[in-house]
Amino acid sequence: MTETKIKYGLAGVVTDDTAVSKVMPETNSLTYRGYAVQDLATQCRFEETAYLIWNGELPTKTQLEAFNAQEKANRGLTDNMIAVMRRFPKGAHPMATLRTGVSFLGLEDKEIEDHATDKLYERAISLYAKIPQIVATDFRLRNGKEPIGPDASLGFSENFFHMCFGEVPAPEVVKCFDISMTLYAEHSFNASTFTARVIASSLSGIYSAVTGAIGSLKGPLHGGANEAVMHMLEEVGAAENAKAWMLDALATKKKIMGFGHRVYRSGDSRVPTMTDAYKEMVDIIGSDEANKYWNMSRILDETMVGEKGIYPNLDFPAGPAYYLMGFEIPMFTPIFVISRITGWTAHIMEQLGDNKLIRPLSNYTGPAQRDVIAMADR
Repeated sequence: MTETKIKYGLAGVVTDDTAVSKVMPETNSLTYRGYAVQDLATQCRFEETAYLIWNGELPTKTQLEAFNAQEKANRGLTDNMIAVMRRFPKGAHPMATLRTGVSFLGLEDKEIEDHATDKLYERAISLYAKIPQIVATDFRLRNGKEPIGPDASLGFSENFFHMCFGEVPAPEVVKCFDISMTLYAEHSFNASTFTARVIASSLSGIYSAVTGAIGSLKGPLHGGANEAVMHMLEEVGAAENAKAWMLDALATKKKIMGFGHRVYRSGDSRVPTMTDAYKEMVDIIGSDEANKYWNMSRILDETMVGEKGIYPNLDFPAGPAYYLMGFEIPMFTPIFVISRITGWTAHIMEQLGDNKLIRPLSNYTGPAQRDVIAMADR
């Protein structure tokens, strides 16, 4: 009998075709629709990247204006949604409240059973427009503040800051945030994207697929890693502790967040761009605390690479960069969702364009078939 070879975690298994993104092995660069993500992050607004991910090409000026107008027209949560959010437990994790918020959006969609391609695209735009307000509203309510509605005069990233804080920071800060949005937008068949495609393949609908993807992203081994990185920096406490902390963590085989990646072997191609944005935030803030985090990060990075040859992933610079922008640590992964909704929905639409139910096999390791023994004889 042929022995079944198990690919645990589906490592190395190719399950489907996709035209959305790929890490090009010859350059080690993540690309969206063929464009290197580092080039998109530095040369384009996030809105342009979102358009590209959904439409396959970068927009012309006219196309971008129409796209942005459509996004702005879809901003705004219903009074019912905000009333429900007011009743969320204040101690709930923002990813849990976001998951529930997206599910509620599905309840409000009167055409939820219409899976036509144009309807999917409209819902993708709607989720892209509304999820930032769900995150911002939850942030304000948890902190005892009244929600701030969207401002149609502001761009995507500026509007998120406005809804969170009631003001828009300096353009340099917005640019750093915008860069992170592009870098987080898409990454092929990662855990949450594959979750979305599996759910979509059953024809459960886009809201179910996105809700499931949020649940997957919440885990610390996936999206929650950016939060874990910031907690790690807080535990380290000071630059002079960083090397000893890392050496001890390695010696005791402690789980160290923000390093390594299933796809990249010689470093995450997104990291240099996000690290530059992180350093820009440190320089903008200019405080002793900001420099403390930067110096800790640098020493932890150098020690890990020197000792193990394992490089940081995107979460390592993104976590502290968000912190310096003024965001609370539990908001980091919901911010990831604000970006990744573009990639998720692109994959959902791609999956449904030529759908086959995703149903893998398993290797059974339990007992052989046996007879039931009557209760009296047990």
